[in-house]
Amino acid sequence: MTSQVEAERPAVARYVYECTLRWSDLDAYGHINNARFLTLYEEARVALVFAGAQAADVGSFAEGVVIARHEIDYLRPVGYALRRATADRAPTVRIEMWVEDLRQSRFTIGYELYDGDVLASRAKSVLVPFDLGQQRPRRLTDAEQEFLRPYLTGPGAEVVSGAGRRGGRP
Repeated sequence: MTSQVEAERPAVARYVYECTLRWSDLDAYGHINNARFLTLYEEARVALVFAGAQAADVGSFAEGVVIARHEIDYLRPVGYALRRATADRAPTVRIEMWVEDLRQSRFTIGYELYDGDVLASRAKSVLVPFDLGQQRPRRLTDAEQEFLRPYLTGPGAEVVSGAGRRGGRP
């Protein structure tokens, strides 16, 4: 039986982003360079926080959000995976994201990066809304909090696709 509180709670979901790999992402060992993981996570985060929010009529994130902290666990190497490439599409990795913590002055995004169906990395980023004109932190607006709230969850959340991909065809 579902309680009234549970019935009123918004559905939570992960944001899924298919990110195209580039040959230049490789290191001397033929794996995606550890520093490039930050770039892959950034592309997924921008798709959610800027493009996704803009599509939901929440454009204020584009006025300023800065990273206060990154944390990455590398669980296994990721190769370029030519076996998954086609003539018109480079190999991709899947990045699933959610909001782990949502406060007035900051929010934390959790990520998992999959190479095919294999979990290859986990990460977190703490983001702080920022007033670029005044060069100081600001509070999240009500609209920003409402946009992020459906993603407020953790590992094991329902996966819904709402993403794009870098390069290639959508």
